[in-house]
Amino acid sequence: MLQAILGTIDEGIHAVDANGMTIFYNHVAAKNDGVKKEEILGKHLLEVYPSLCASTSTLMKVMQTGEPICNQHQSYYNIRGVLVDTVNTTLPIKVDGEIVGAVEIAKDLTKVKRLSEKLIDLQAKVETTQQQKKASDSHVGAKYRMTDIITNDPAFQQLKVKALKVASTTSPILIYGETGTGKELLVQAIHNASPRRLEAFIAQNCAAIPSSLLEGLLFGTAKGSYTGAVDRPGLFELADGGTLFLDEINSMPLDVQAKLLRVLENGAIRRVGGTKEYTVNVRIIAAMNEPADVCLREKTLRSDLYYRLNVINLHIPPLRNRKGDIPLLTDHFIQKYNFLFGKLVTKADETVKAVFHQYDWPGNVRELGHAIESAMNIMDGDLVKIEHIPLHITGGETALGRDSVSLKPLRQALIETEDHLIRQALEETGGNIQQAAKLLDIPRQTLQYKLTKLNI
Repeated sequence: MLQAILGTIDEGIHAVDANGMTIFYNHVAAKNDGVKKEEILGKHLLEVYPSLCASTSTLMKVMQTGEPICNQHQSYYNIRGVLVDTVNTTLPIKVDGEIVGAVEIAKDLTKVKRLSEKLIDLQAKVETTQQQKKASDSHVGAKYRMTDIITNDPAFQQLKVKALKVASTTSPILIYGETGTGKELLVQAIHNASPRRLEAFIAQNCAAIPSSLLEGLLFGTAKGSYTGAVDRPGLFELADGGTLFLDEINSMPLDVQAKLLRVLENGAIRRVGGTKEYTVNVRIIAAMNEPADVCLREKTLRSDLYYRLNVINLHIPPLRNRKGDIPLLTDHFIQKYNFLFGKLVTKADETVKAVFHQYDWPGNVRELGHAIESAMNIMDGDLVKIEHIPLHITGGETALGRDSVSLKPLRQALIETEDHLIRQALEETGGNIQQAAKLLDIPRQTLQYKLTKLNI
């Protein structure tokens, strides 16, 4: 009956025993892999998938680590040399705490990938006919949605709810967030949740363009307005009907801010050097990486423009104020770079998690993503370890500017604390590794690894 039930499931299921021998393989898995069931059943995994090895096979990996691997992209060749693309969730099979095998549930991506490649080719052909409508220094199109914003933080979740509510209106929005908090991610999500989602989304960083060119870029130019000038629409015209995101608006020259205020008031723009006015229907979302009171006090932002933009105000909390999101984001970035780099890293070890929790993250989520990317460029194995993390985060360099003369290096303190806790757990359990692992709330395999590493 169990064989019949598993055979009716419309996802590929592949199970192996502790030696890597296939003990179950349903017809969907065979169809995905382009082979026959009898070619796989009873044979060693690496024998029938010659392009895989112990370090690249998800089934072999979970038996080594005891940790599940969820939604992992995998590409491999079957015994006939045909490339197969799948997304796998792989789980260890445990009996009385011992790993006796592994099971993998796979979804076939081969056909989807081929269709995607054809779609990309078609899209590229269409885009070549629309290049004249794109500004060279802008980003056209929004790809992120609210579901792409990863958080368990109650304040940030409330911010997402508020952002969804205001997405349906046309009022200006002013966003404050430190560098790296994900301002454009939130703005794109608002655009994609709005009635304007099928229209243009254009983002422009006001600090990235010289002030002498910014006005022409935003409002367009009229032929003859200066030597070599031609009739060219600006970002407001290109974004007509859609959303225009102006990042670091406090870097915009004050005279251009005055013209922006006029557009917000009457919905009309005039090209540089021109006399004709163009009516535009654009939702403005602006962002600052400095608090509004600082910008107003230092006169980098006009007060009248601030009050006109600040109809809806959204404040993205920095990562140091939502440290509960760090493990969630760490796992997200590990999965992201597993896919990009073709690796099978399972997680960050406990020491890395502790260091991440202590660190202040001045670069916010962007800095965390870069730290994981850096680690996965240089590491081997299953775990992101402390030696893979950039020194300015681990305390090897004092990037936080704090006087640490009287303190132990953080890495040394963590190792000593870990050593003490493990020895205490072993003493309390009479040297029983299984019971000590339960007391420490870590997998037995992790404790075995730490015992070897710490020479206990």
